[in-house]
Amino acid sequence: MRKALLKIIDFFYPPFSRWLPLHTFRYMVSGGSTAASGIVSFYLAYNYVLHQQDIHVNIPLVPKLVTAHVAALIMSTFVAFVIGFVLNKYLIFTQSNLKGRIQMFRYAAVLGMNLVLNYALIKYLVEGLNFYPSIAQALITITLSLISYFLQKHFTFRVRK
Repeated sequence: MRKALLKIIDFFYPPFSRWLPLHTFRYMVSGGSTAASGIVSFYLAYNYVLHQQDIHVNIPLVPKLVTAHVAALIMSTFVAFVIGFVLNKYLIFTQSNLKGRIQMFRYAAVLGMNLVLNYALIKYLVEGLNFYPSIAQALITITLSLISYFLQKHFTFRVRK
């Protein structure tokens, strides 16, 4: 399965070979696939699971009302987490000799950091600096993707000497 997926990804690599190493291109395809799965799962959760209805919760320390878009975001984050981790572990960063549970914990930590930074930066750029939301999100996505690549390569899936 891994070899078949890599053949498909590598088929599209030649036009980008001048600017990107193969490993980086594979990571970008993996990240794009993960992002697409998050968008699709958000849409499905929001429209077909939640039917665009807010959720009323009766659990201590949890808000009494969880809006449908926040609930869909939570659901889609879990889907994207699983897909992203599997693609990165078994397709992109296969040389890592760290234990799988350590990789998963680190991957979750990077994802959590990205969520917090994304939230803080979008609030700052849109509400503080009056950026247009789509442009702000695009800048944030590019920045966090670059940071994530280096964190995944040198922290989550690093190769121990």
